[in-house]
Amino acid sequence: MMYLFMALMAAVIVVLDQWSKFWVVENIPLYGHIPAIEGLFNLSYVQNTGAAFSSFEGMRWLFALIFLAFTVGIIWEFSKKRLPFTTFDRWCIAAIFAGGLGNMIDRVRLGYVVDMINLEFMNFPVFNVADCAICVGCFALMIHLLFFNREFWKEDKK
Repeated sequence: MMYLFMALMAAVIVVLDQWSKFWVVENIPLYGHIPAIEGLFNLSYVQNTGAAFSSFEGMRWLFALIFLAFTVGIIWEFSKKRLPFTTFDRWCIAAIFAGGLGNMIDRVRLGYVVDMINLEFMNFPVFNVADCAICVGCFALMIHLLFFNREFWKEDKK
């Protein structure tokens, strides 16, 4: 039952991500922007053919391969439960997967990822909802594995 709720959460993230990208493409010209919250962020329309900070530009096949390997790893781990992940760890992994799926949909459908959140208070690359899910999921998973899931680091794993 827990996996059903994780799948629902992942579906909600993907839907929000795809809806926000659709809205941006329909309402903001390419490389244009509109103010959202003054001094905090604005919404922009940027096409990213790479990964974070536009690295690995134009290497769709590499992203597809990484996402496929990650998906197979998740299915294997969640079905066999080989590693001592807690429920919280698995929720984080589901969020990371959802973000990856949202961006993979763009890469397959469009050949690039639509980014739209442009922070005004710091110099940071433009990102999207899927990127947020990936980053928050990764950060929470790392913190939890480092400081709270002591079972994960024991030598005698099941």
